[in-house]
Amino acid sequence: MDPEQLTLEGVPAPRARRRPRAATAAVAQTLPVARVCVDLPPAHLDRTFEYLVPATMSDDAVPGTRVKVRFGGQDADGYVLERVATAEHDGALVPLRRLVSPEPVLTPQVARLARAVADRWAGTLADVLRLAVPPRHARVEAEAQATEPALVPPPSPDATAWADYRGGSAFVQHVRGGGAPRAVWTALPGEVDERWPAAVAQAAAAAVLGGRGALVVLPDGRDVDRVLDALAAADVPRWSPGVRGGAVRLTAEEGPAARYRAFLAAVRGHADVVVGTRAAAFAPVHDLGLAVCWDDGDPLHAEPRAPYPHVREVLALRSDLEGAALLVGGHARTVEAQALVASGWARDVSADRARVRARTPRVQALTSTELAREGAAAAARLPTPAWRTIRDRLADGPVLVQVPRAGYLPAVACGRCRASARCTACHGPLGLHRADGSPTCAWCGRMATDWRCDECGASALRSVRVGSERTAEELGRAFPGVPVVVSGARAASGVVAQVPDRPALVVATPGAEPVAPAGYAAAVLLDAAVSTAGSALGVLPDAVRRWLTAAALVRPVGEGGVVLLVGDAEPRASQALVRWDPAGLAERELDERAVLGLPPSVRMASVTGTREAVTAVVQRVRAAPLPAPLDVLGPVPVAGAERGAFEPDVRTLLRVPRSAGAALATAVAASLGVRSARREGGTVRVQLDPSDLG
Repeated sequence: MDPEQLTLEGVPAPRARRRPRAATAAVAQTLPVARVCVDLPPAHLDRTFEYLVPATMSDDAVPGTRVKVRFGGQDADGYVLERVATAEHDGALVPLRRLVSPEPVLTPQVARLARAVADRWAGTLADVLRLAVPPRHARVEAEAQATEPALVPPPSPDATAWADYRGGSAFVQHVRGGGAPRAVWTALPGEVDERWPAAVAQAAAAAVLGGRGALVVLPDGRDVDRVLDALAAADVPRWSPGVRGGAVRLTAEEGPAARYRAFLAAVRGHADVVVGTRAAAFAPVHDLGLAVCWDDGDPLHAEPRAPYPHVREVLALRSDLEGAALLVGGHARTVEAQALVASGWARDVSADRARVRARTPRVQALTSTELAREGAAAAARLPTPAWRTIRDRLADGPVLVQVPRAGYLPAVACGRCRASARCTACHGPLGLHRADGSPTCAWCGRMATDWRCDECGASALRSVRVGSERTAEELGRAFPGVPVVVSGARAASGVVAQVPDRPALVVATPGAEPVAPAGYAAAVLLDAAVSTAGSALGVLPDAVRRWLTAAALVRPVGEGGVVLLVGDAEPRASQALVRWDPAGLAERELDERAVLGLPPSVRMASVTGTREAVTAVVQRVRAAPLPAPLDVLGPVPVAGAERGAFEPDVRTLLRVPRSAGAALATAVAASLGVRSARREGGTVRVQLDPSDLG
């Protein structure tokens, strides 16, 4: 017997239910059966269901439309995936309840991609379609165009931004000719008209010039605007109602109406290029010729909702399914992108060393060894060489200071014995939001107005971690009269997009660095040891990515650009920055992971939840037939998963060779389906190839 088969011996048979009768209303004469993906959360219902198409819906209920169906005694949402002549179900079929809209919002290409994504990450099709198709906005959908859309003239061919890269011009020409090349691109810093948005825009324009569409996915809205501006400079204007062609902005921050309008422009084929953030990876671009993922190491590209797909992998799947070109680019190189190059699946596109040295600033690492001659001043957070560099370079323009932490003092300790200051209610870490404020718990938010140390009884506090707000305050005192700009998600001014080319100190957290039109005169990267601390998988490439993103905004060495890395960072990471060699670091990391059996060299599934539920899921995966041995690591308690719980959550890791990755995903999905059908208790969270291993 199949080990996953439910045993029903001794269980009273349920009362027989009458099959639903077919509707007495007329049925469509042509293709009367609709196969529908019903929006149902249970994993064991991840399949299509057949319904009859009433004659009144025959013309409008086409594949891709939204419908209402009857399921389990209630109405449910769904998408028509296809229409067929005969049903596979032997019994009577229930008719479609209602046609929500005649607009086909789910194209066959996106439906096939969603199915592939669900299979790869052990999810359900309904979960992926919630990510792929935005909610309906009836008023926007009803907007009709009275006249035939005016055609946007094709862009002019231009690949000048790719001239400095080996294989860059050939890649653009191949895209323009209708080919499907795949490349991993290490971008150089440069002047305003030579930076990476211009290269992305020229590649997308080449796809449009070849008669195909392009899709560009970026981490945040600031990058989206920069690429749209570069596309306009490349003769690909922003799309507007009443025209056919151009580039459309597809982001969630636009609001429901604007987002759905942009989505409809893509699904109707009115926009040639779609530029957006994470969810835009599923945008229904007609005849996709090029898919671009910029800065694939940014955590914003990882979907936080089930089944937790990553933009880079989604676009790689889409490139295979639709025969489109793929470009994965960034100033840094992730280990996963390097694996694509090492396997031969993608080609490396980068500049030679001479061009790298000419286009990058001078980078110096101020470690404790380098600062030994400074004596006691070497222990300062802003040592004398860094202070001197800021003072000298401020005369030529703005200076960027990158701080790895936001806030004022995110962590404090006892001023006498230096024990960590903890909340008396939940034992969470205390921090300060301003100089004259009271310590506040980072977990429960309570204010510790009368805090005293449990070890020595002292009430004085000292800083352990310094955030961007405190750094800006210190720099303002050190450089009186110089404007100080703070950029960050938690800053009072929020994330600043651009700063003018005049003397100023710009304090920013990673990912929130504003752009200076002529480049920064210098950059100081503080607390380097903090960025490389920890045991999480990929901590070193992530740190180098954050540093390079900031350093790429600095003027080249020929114009006096200087970057200082302050602190005792991990030597491999600091040397990768000094040499400006992210690909070399990624290659070494990939080799080490192959030896240690870590992703992306292997496929791994993380099963987290209550111990009983995790054990049941893992046992069924163990019993499944796999083409390669299965390594089971754990279960181990998850630190901080449920503070105060009697029994904390546990995590088990399931590991197989890459060749058995699809079989592992299938086995995990089947186990979750059995769990759903049995209505097993507890909680379980499953993630394929997790990035938070530590």
